[in-house]
Amino acid sequence: MDGTEGNGGQPGPADRSHRSSVSSVGVREVQLKPKHQPYKLGRQWQELLLRFTDAPDDDVAMDEPSLQFRRNVFFPKRRELQIHDKEVLRLLYEEAKGNVLAARYPCDVEDCEALGALVCRVQLGPYQPGQPTACALREKLDSFLPAHLCKRGHGLFAALRGRGTKAGTGEQGLLNAYRRVKEVAGSESEHEASLSPHYRAYLLKCHELPFYGSAFFHGEIDKPAQGFLHRGGQKPVSVAISLEGVHVIDSREKHVLLGLRFQELSWDHTSPEEEESVLWLEFDGDNEGTPVNKLLKIYSKQAELMSSLIEYCIELSQAAEPATPQESAAGPASAPGSSPPPTQHPQLRRQGSVVCSRIQHLSTIDYVEEGEQIKRVKPKRSTSFFSRQLSLGQGSYAMVQPTESLEQG
Repeated sequence: MDGTEGNGGQPGPADRSHRSSVSSVGVREVQLKPKHQPYKLGRQWQELLLRFTDAPDDDVAMDEPSLQFRRNVFFPKRRELQIHDKEVLRLLYEEAKGNVLAARYPCDVEDCEALGALVCRVQLGPYQPGQPTACALREKLDSFLPAHLCKRGHGLFAALRGRGTKAGTGEQGLLNAYRRVKEVAGSESEHEASLSPHYRAYLLKCHELPFYGSAFFHGEIDKPAQGFLHRGGQKPVSVAISLEGVHVIDSREKHVLLGLRFQELSWDHTSPEEEESVLWLEFDGDNEGTPVNKLLKIYSKQAELMSSLIEYCIELSQAAEPATPQESAAGPASAPGSSPPPTQHPQLRRQGSVVCSRIQHLSTIDYVEEGEQIKRVKPKRSTSFFSRQLSLGQGSYAMVQPTESLEQG
Protein backbone atom coordinates (compact mmCIF):
# COMPACT_ATOMS: atom_id res chain seq x y z
CA MET A 1 0.00 0.00 0.00
CA ASP A 2 1.50 3.32 -0.94
CA GLY A 3 0.75 6.51 0.92
CA THR A 4 -2.66 7.97 0.19
CA GLU A 5 -2.05 11.60 1.06
CA GLY A 6 1.31 12.25 -0.52
CA ASN A 7 4.65 12.81 1.07
CA GLY A 8 4.40 16.41 2.00
CA GLY A 9 7.41 18.57 1.17
CA GLN A 10 9.54 17.91 -1.87
CA PRO A 11 9.41 14.31 -3.11
CA GLY A 12 12.69 12.62 -3.90
CA PRO A 13 13.51 9.82 -6.34
CA ALA A 14 13.35 7.22 -3.61
CA ASP A 15 11.59 7.06 -0.29
CA ARG A 16 11.23 4.87 2.76
CA SER A 17 8.40 2.38 2.87
CA HIS A 18 7.20 -0.41 5.08
CA ARG A 19 6.76 -3.71 3.39
CA SER A 20 5.15 -6.78 4.91
CA SER A 21 4.81 -10.34 3.66
CA VAL A 22 1.52 -11.95 4.68
CA SER A 23 1.20 -15.56 3.56
CA SER A 24 -2.49 -15.43 2.74
CA VAL A 25 -2.70 -12.08 0.99
CA GLY A 26 0.79 -11.34 -0.34
CA VAL A 27 2.79 -8.13 0.06
CA ARG A 28 1.40 -4.92 1.51
CA GLU A 29 3.27 -1.64 1.22
CA VAL A 30 2.98 1.71 2.94
CA GLN A 31 4.95 4.66 1.61
CA LEU A 32 6.09 6.83 4.48
CA LYS A 33 6.08 10.60 4.60
CA PRO A 34 9.11 12.49 5.96
CA LYS A 35 7.21 13.16 9.21
CA HIS A 36 6.43 9.47 9.78
CA GLN A 37 8.38 7.56 12.42
CA PRO A 38 9.00 3.95 11.34
CA TYR A 39 9.12 2.71 14.92
CA LYS A 40 5.65 4.03 15.71
CA LEU A 41 4.21 2.61 12.49
CA GLY A 42 5.79 -0.72 13.32
CA ARG A 43 3.98 -0.69 16.66
CA GLN A 44 0.70 -0.02 14.81
CA TRP A 45 1.32 -2.51 12.01
CA GLN A 46 -1.24 -5.09 13.17
CA GLU A 47 -3.92 -2.39 13.34
CA LEU A 48 -3.12 -1.33 9.77
CA LEU A 49 -3.30 -4.91 8.52
CA LEU A 50 -6.67 -5.47 10.20
CA ARG A 51 -8.02 -2.29 8.65
CA PHE A 52 -6.63 -2.56 5.13
CA THR A 53 -6.18 -6.29 4.43
CA ASP A 54 -8.20 -9.50 4.52
CA ALA A 55 -5.47 -11.43 6.30
CA PRO A 56 -6.59 -13.94 8.96
CA ASP A 57 -6.00 -12.91 12.56
CA ASP A 58 -3.29 -15.57 13.01
CA ASP A 59 -1.29 -14.21 10.06
CA VAL A 60 -1.70 -10.64 11.29
CA ALA A 61 -0.42 -11.60 14.73
CA MET A 62 2.70 -13.26 13.24
CA ASP A 63 3.46 -10.65 10.60
CA GLU A 64 6.40 -8.24 10.91
CA PRO A 65 7.06 -5.20 8.68
CA SER A 66 10.42 -4.50 7.06
CA LEU A 67 11.81 -1.09 6.23
CA GLN A 68 12.94 -0.61 2.62
CA PHE A 69 14.35 2.16 0.50
CA ARG A 70 11.98 2.57 -2.45
CA ARG A 71 11.17 4.96 -5.28
CA ASN A 72 8.76 7.76 -4.39
CA VAL A 73 5.43 7.32 -6.23
CA PHE A 74 5.11 11.09 -6.58
CA PHE A 75 8.49 11.60 -8.22
CA PRO A 76 7.90 12.47 -11.91
CA LYS A 77 9.62 10.40 -14.59
CA ARG A 78 10.95 13.55 -16.24
CA ARG A 79 12.90 14.33 -13.05
CA GLU A 80 14.61 10.95 -13.26
CA LEU A 81 16.14 11.98 -16.57
CA GLN A 82 17.95 14.80 -14.74
CA ILE A 83 19.65 12.47 -12.23
CA HIS A 84 23.39 11.92 -12.70
CA ASP A 85 24.37 10.43 -9.34
CA LYS A 86 25.43 6.85 -10.15
CA GLU A 87 24.29 5.47 -6.79
CA VAL A 88 20.79 6.92 -7.15
CA LEU A 89 20.63 5.57 -10.70
CA ARG A 90 21.69 2.17 -9.40
CA LEU A 91 18.96 2.17 -6.76
CA LEU A 92 16.31 3.11 -9.31
CA TYR A 93 17.65 0.47 -11.69
CA GLU A 94 17.58 -2.25 -9.01
CA GLU A 95 13.99 -1.51 -8.06
CA ALA A 96 12.81 -1.40 -11.68
CA LYS A 97 14.64 -4.65 -12.42
CA GLY A 98 12.97 -6.32 -9.45
CA ASN A 99 9.54 -5.24 -10.66
CA VAL A 100 10.23 -6.55 -14.18
CA LEU A 101 11.57 -9.91 -12.99
CA ALA A 102 8.62 -10.35 -10.63
CA ALA A 103 6.25 -9.55 -13.55
CA ARG A 104 4.89 -6.69 -11.50
CA TYR A 105 5.64 -4.65 -14.62
CA PRO A 106 4.15 -6.82 -17.41
CA CYS A 107 6.35 -6.62 -20.51
CA ASP A 108 6.18 -8.02 -24.01
CA VAL A 109 8.75 -10.66 -24.87
CA GLU A 110 10.76 -8.23 -27.00
CA ASP A 111 11.00 -5.76 -24.13
CA CYS A 112 11.87 -8.47 -21.61
CA GLU A 113 14.76 -9.52 -23.83
CA ALA A 114 15.96 -5.91 -24.30
CA LEU A 115 15.81 -5.25 -20.56
CA GLY A 116 17.39 -8.60 -19.76
CA ALA A 117 20.23 -7.81 -22.15
CA LEU A 118 21.01 -4.65 -20.20
CA VAL A 119 21.07 -6.70 -16.99
CA CYS A 120 23.51 -9.07 -18.71
CA ARG A 121 25.73 -6.13 -19.56
CA VAL A 122 25.69 -4.88 -15.97
CA GLN A 123 26.36 -8.30 -14.41
CA LEU A 124 28.55 -10.00 -17.05
CA GLY A 125 30.30 -7.07 -18.68
CA PRO A 126 30.47 -6.28 -22.40
CA TYR A 127 29.54 -9.04 -24.81
CA GLN A 128 32.63 -10.87 -26.08
CA PRO A 129 32.26 -13.12 -29.13
CA GLY A 130 33.58 -16.62 -28.59
CA GLN A 131 33.13 -16.68 -24.83
CA PRO A 132 30.79 -19.31 -23.32
CA THR A 133 28.12 -16.65 -22.73
CA ALA A 134 25.18 -18.90 -23.61
CA CYS A 135 26.01 -21.27 -20.74
CA ALA A 136 26.20 -18.39 -18.27
CA LEU A 137 22.84 -17.10 -19.47
CA ARG A 138 21.23 -20.53 -19.22
CA GLU A 139 22.42 -21.02 -15.64
CA LYS A 140 21.13 -17.62 -14.49
CA LEU A 141 18.21 -17.16 -16.86
CA ASP A 142 15.82 -16.19 -14.07
CA SER A 143 18.20 -13.34 -13.17
CA PHE A 144 17.58 -11.78 -16.57
CA LEU A 145 14.01 -12.74 -17.55
CA PRO A 146 10.73 -13.04 -15.63
CA ALA A 147 10.05 -16.52 -14.31
CA HIS A 148 7.10 -17.21 -16.63
CA LEU A 149 9.41 -16.74 -19.64
CA CYS A 150 12.09 -19.05 -18.24
CA LYS A 151 9.90 -22.12 -17.85
CA ARG A 152 10.24 -24.17 -20.99
CA GLY A 153 9.02 -27.64 -21.82
CA HIS A 154 8.03 -29.80 -24.72
CA GLY A 155 4.76 -30.97 -26.15
CA LEU A 156 1.18 -29.79 -26.10
CA PHE A 157 0.91 -29.03 -22.40
CA ALA A 158 3.99 -26.81 -22.47
CA ALA A 159 2.48 -24.91 -25.39
CA LEU A 160 -0.79 -24.46 -23.52
CA ARG A 161 1.00 -23.22 -20.41
CA GLY A 162 2.99 -20.70 -22.43
CA ARG A 163 -0.03 -18.64 -23.51
CA GLY A 164 0.94 -15.36 -25.13
CA THR A 165 4.61 -16.35 -25.27
CA LYS A 166 6.53 -16.65 -28.50
CA ALA A 167 8.10 -19.96 -29.35
CA GLY A 168 11.83 -20.10 -28.83
CA THR A 169 11.94 -17.36 -26.22
CA GLY A 170 14.77 -17.92 -23.77
CA GLU A 171 18.50 -17.73 -23.80
CA GLN A 172 18.77 -17.40 -27.59
CA GLY A 173 16.57 -14.31 -27.78
CA LEU A 174 18.33 -12.89 -24.76
CA LEU A 175 21.74 -13.64 -26.26
CA ASN A 176 20.81 -11.86 -29.50
CA ALA A 177 19.67 -8.80 -27.56
CA TYR A 178 22.87 -8.92 -25.47
CA ARG A 179 24.94 -8.71 -28.64
CA ARG A 180 23.10 -5.55 -29.63
CA VAL A 181 23.80 -3.63 -26.40
CA LYS A 182 25.82 -0.56 -27.34
CA GLU A 183 28.86 0.52 -25.38
CA VAL A 184 29.63 4.13 -24.46
CA ALA A 185 33.06 5.16 -25.67
CA GLY A 186 35.49 6.72 -23.25
CA SER A 187 33.81 5.55 -20.05
CA GLU A 188 35.63 2.27 -19.43
CA SER A 189 38.27 3.79 -17.18
CA GLU A 190 35.96 3.53 -14.19
CA HIS A 191 33.78 0.44 -13.98
CA GLU A 192 31.00 1.94 -11.87
CA ALA A 193 30.85 5.05 -14.03
CA SER A 194 30.65 2.88 -17.14
CA LEU A 195 27.51 1.25 -15.79
CA SER A 196 25.61 4.53 -15.39
CA PRO A 197 24.62 4.73 -19.10
CA HIS A 198 23.23 1.18 -18.86
CA TYR A 199 21.29 2.02 -15.69
CA ARG A 200 19.84 5.00 -17.52
CA ALA A 201 19.07 2.95 -20.63
CA TYR A 202 17.19 0.43 -18.47
CA LEU A 203 15.14 3.18 -16.82
CA LEU A 204 14.37 4.83 -20.16
CA LYS A 205 13.08 1.52 -21.47
CA CYS A 206 10.92 1.13 -18.36
CA HIS A 207 9.58 4.66 -18.85
CA GLU A 208 7.79 3.34 -21.95
CA LEU A 209 5.68 1.15 -19.68
CA PRO A 210 2.56 3.14 -18.76
CA PHE A 211 2.53 1.79 -15.18
CA TYR A 212 6.18 2.51 -14.34
CA GLY A 213 6.57 4.07 -10.90
CA SER A 214 3.08 3.08 -9.75
CA ALA A 215 1.84 2.17 -6.33
CA PHE A 216 0.38 -1.36 -6.39
CA PHE A 217 -2.71 -2.63 -4.63
CA HIS A 218 -4.37 -6.03 -4.49
CA GLY A 219 -7.96 -6.71 -5.44
CA GLU A 220 -10.38 -8.94 -7.33
CA ILE A 221 -12.81 -8.35 -10.19
CA ASP A 222 -15.76 -10.34 -11.52
CA LYS A 223 -15.09 -12.70 -14.40
CA PRO A 224 -17.41 -12.45 -17.43
CA ALA A 225 -20.16 -15.07 -17.27
CA GLN A 226 -19.26 -18.09 -19.39
CA GLY A 227 -20.88 -21.35 -20.37
CA PHE A 228 -24.40 -22.66 -20.19
CA LEU A 229 -24.78 -21.89 -16.49
CA HIS A 230 -23.24 -18.42 -16.84
CA ARG A 231 -20.59 -19.21 -14.28
CA GLY A 232 -18.32 -16.34 -13.49
CA GLY A 233 -16.38 -16.11 -10.26
CA GLN A 234 -13.60 -13.64 -9.53
CA LYS A 235 -10.00 -13.20 -10.63
CA PRO A 236 -7.13 -11.60 -8.69
CA VAL A 237 -5.78 -8.33 -10.06
CA SER A 238 -3.17 -5.72 -9.23
CA VAL A 239 -4.24 -2.08 -9.41
CA ALA A 240 -1.34 0.19 -10.39
CA ILE A 241 -1.83 3.91 -9.63
CA SER A 242 0.70 6.47 -10.79
CA LEU A 243 0.80 10.20 -11.47
CA GLU A 244 -0.57 9.50 -14.95
CA GLY A 245 -3.47 7.12 -14.37
CA VAL A 246 -4.77 3.74 -13.27
CA HIS A 247 -4.02 0.27 -14.66
CA VAL A 248 -5.74 -2.97 -13.72
CA ILE A 249 -3.38 -5.93 -14.28
CA ASP A 250 -4.29 -9.62 -14.39
CA SER A 251 -2.13 -11.15 -11.67
CA ARG A 252 -2.07 -14.61 -13.26
CA GLU A 253 -1.91 -13.89 -16.99
CA LYS A 254 0.59 -11.02 -16.54
CA HIS A 255 -1.14 -8.55 -18.84
CA VAL A 256 -3.13 -5.32 -18.58
CA LEU A 257 -6.90 -5.59 -18.46
CA LEU A 258 -7.65 -1.87 -18.32
CA GLY A 259 -5.53 1.27 -18.60
CA LEU A 260 -7.00 4.74 -18.07
CA ARG A 261 -5.54 8.22 -17.75
CA PHE A 262 -7.14 10.33 -15.05
CA GLN A 263 -8.94 12.46 -17.63
CA GLU A 264 -10.57 9.29 -18.96
CA LEU A 265 -12.18 8.05 -15.73
CA SER A 266 -14.44 8.82 -12.82
CA TRP A 267 -14.13 6.90 -9.58
CA ASP A 268 -15.65 6.32 -6.20
CA HIS A 269 -15.37 3.82 -3.37
CA THR A 270 -17.69 2.17 -0.90
CA SER A 271 -16.63 1.14 2.57
CA PRO A 272 -17.56 -2.00 4.50
CA GLU A 273 -19.91 0.11 6.66
CA GLU A 274 -21.97 0.99 3.55
CA GLU A 275 -21.99 -2.32 1.69
CA GLU A 276 -18.57 -3.79 0.93
CA SER A 277 -15.11 -2.41 0.29
CA VAL A 278 -15.12 -1.65 -3.46
CA LEU A 279 -13.34 0.75 -5.81
CA TRP A 280 -15.56 1.79 -8.72
CA LEU A 281 -13.98 2.92 -12.00
CA GLU A 282 -16.25 4.52 -14.62
CA PHE A 283 -15.10 5.09 -18.20
CA ASP A 284 -16.51 5.53 -21.71
CA GLY A 285 -17.10 2.54 -23.93
CA ASP A 286 -19.58 1.02 -26.32
CA ASN A 287 -22.02 -1.86 -26.22
CA GLU A 288 -22.55 -3.24 -29.74
CA GLY A 289 -22.06 0.22 -31.22
CA THR A 290 -24.04 2.11 -28.55
CA PRO A 291 -21.96 4.62 -26.52
CA VAL A 292 -22.23 3.66 -22.86
CA ASN A 293 -20.70 4.39 -19.49
CA LYS A 294 -18.90 1.33 -18.17
CA LEU A 295 -18.53 0.62 -14.46
CA LEU A 296 -15.81 -1.74 -13.23
CA LYS A 297 -16.15 -3.08 -9.71
CA ILE A 298 -12.86 -3.84 -7.91
CA TYR A 299 -13.25 -5.69 -4.63
CA SER A 300 -10.47 -4.73 -2.24
CA LYS A 301 -10.09 -3.83 1.39
CA GLN A 302 -7.65 -1.23 0.09
CA ALA A 303 -10.40 0.61 -1.84
CA GLU A 304 -10.23 3.60 0.49
CA LEU A 305 -6.46 3.87 0.04
CA MET A 306 -6.74 3.60 -3.74
CA SER A 307 -9.46 6.25 -3.89
CA SER A 308 -7.42 8.64 -1.74
CA LEU A 309 -4.29 8.11 -3.86
CA ILE A 310 -6.21 8.77 -7.10
CA GLU A 311 -7.58 11.98 -5.61
CA TYR A 312 -4.15 13.13 -4.48
CA CYS A 313 -2.51 12.36 -7.85
CA ILE A 314 -5.20 14.38 -9.62
CA GLU A 315 -4.64 17.27 -7.21
CA LEU A 316 -0.91 17.16 -7.94
CA SER A 317 -1.50 17.22 -11.70
CA GLN A 318 -3.92 20.14 -11.40
CA ALA A 319 -1.47 22.06 -9.22
CA ALA A 320 1.23 21.58 -11.87
CA GLU A 321 -0.95 22.83 -14.74
CA PRO A 322 -0.42 26.61 -14.17
CA ALA A 323 3.33 26.06 -14.65
CA THR A 324 2.74 24.88 -18.21
CA PRO A 325 3.79 27.56 -20.76
CA GLN A 326 0.86 29.39 -22.33
CA GLU A 327 0.17 28.82 -26.00
CA SER A 328 -0.56 31.66 -28.37
CA ALA A 329 -1.40 32.04 -32.03
CA ALA A 330 2.30 32.18 -32.76
CA GLY A 331 2.85 28.83 -31.06
CA PRO A 332 3.95 27.66 -27.61
CA ALA A 333 5.70 30.31 -25.56
CA SER A 334 8.53 29.53 -23.18
CA ALA A 335 10.81 31.60 -21.04
CA PRO A 336 14.41 32.01 -22.17
CA GLY A 337 16.57 29.19 -20.93
CA SER A 338 13.63 27.14 -19.71
CA SER A 339 13.22 23.53 -20.76
CA PRO A 340 10.27 22.61 -22.96
CA PRO A 341 7.36 20.79 -21.35
CA PRO A 342 7.96 17.05 -21.06
CA THR A 343 6.63 14.87 -23.82
CA GLN A 344 4.54 11.89 -22.88
CA HIS A 345 6.08 8.59 -23.84
CA PRO A 346 3.79 6.68 -26.20
CA GLN A 347 2.35 3.43 -25.00
CA LEU A 348 3.49 0.31 -26.75
CA ARG A 349 0.98 -0.55 -29.48
CA ARG A 350 2.06 -3.96 -30.71
CA GLN A 351 -0.77 -6.22 -31.70
CA GLY A 352 -1.62 -8.25 -28.62
CA SER A 353 0.79 -6.26 -26.44
CA VAL A 354 0.51 -7.07 -22.75
CA VAL A 355 0.26 -3.34 -21.95
CA CYS A 356 -2.87 -2.77 -24.06
CA SER A 357 -6.32 -2.89 -22.48
CA ARG A 358 -8.44 -6.03 -22.79
CA ILE A 359 -11.88 -4.64 -22.06
CA GLN A 360 -13.48 -7.73 -23.58
CA HIS A 361 -12.07 -9.71 -20.65
CA LEU A 362 -13.86 -7.50 -18.12
CA SER A 363 -17.27 -7.93 -16.57
CA THR A 364 -18.62 -4.38 -16.43
CA ILE A 365 -21.97 -2.75 -15.69
CA ASP A 366 -22.95 -0.76 -18.78
CA TYR A 367 -25.21 2.28 -18.63
CA VAL A 368 -26.54 4.74 -21.18
CA GLU A 369 -27.95 8.17 -20.38
CA GLU A 370 -31.50 8.93 -21.52
CA GLY A 371 -32.46 12.43 -20.51
CA GLU A 372 -32.22 12.57 -16.73
CA GLN A 373 -32.48 8.83 -16.25
CA ILE A 374 -29.82 6.19 -16.55
CA LYS A 375 -30.78 2.69 -17.51
CA ARG A 376 -28.77 -0.48 -17.78
CA VAL A 377 -27.90 -1.76 -21.23
CA LYS A 378 -28.68 -5.46 -21.49
CA PRO A 379 -26.64 -7.50 -23.99
CA LYS A 380 -28.47 -8.64 -27.08
CA ARG A 381 -28.64 -12.31 -27.95
CA SER A 382 -28.13 -13.48 -31.49
CA THR A 383 -30.44 -16.42 -30.75
CA SER A 384 -32.53 -17.12 -27.72
CA PHE A 385 -31.79 -20.22 -25.72
CA PHE A 386 -35.53 -20.99 -25.69
CA SER A 387 -35.81 -20.97 -29.50
CA ARG A 388 -33.07 -23.49 -30.24
CA GLN A 389 -34.17 -26.58 -32.13
CA LEU A 390 -33.70 -30.03 -30.68
CA SER A 391 -31.04 -31.78 -32.72
CA LEU A 392 -31.48 -35.28 -31.31
CA GLY A 393 -34.43 -37.52 -30.48
CA GLN A 394 -38.18 -37.23 -30.86
CA GLY A 395 -39.27 -36.80 -27.27
CA SER A 396 -42.34 -35.20 -25.78
CA TYR A 397 -40.45 -31.96 -25.01
CA ALA A 398 -42.56 -28.89 -25.81
CA MET A 399 -40.34 -25.97 -26.86
CA VAL A 400 -40.96 -22.77 -24.89
CA GLN A 401 -41.61 -19.75 -27.08
CA PRO A 402 -39.64 -16.61 -26.24
CA THR A 403 -41.54 -13.79 -24.57
CA GLU A 404 -40.65 -10.21 -23.84
CA SER A 405 -40.31 -10.88 -20.14
CA LEU A 406 -37.92 -13.79 -20.78
CA GLU A 407 -35.79 -11.78 -23.16
CA GLN A 408 -35.51 -8.90 -20.73
CA GLY A 409 -34.50 -11.20 -17.87
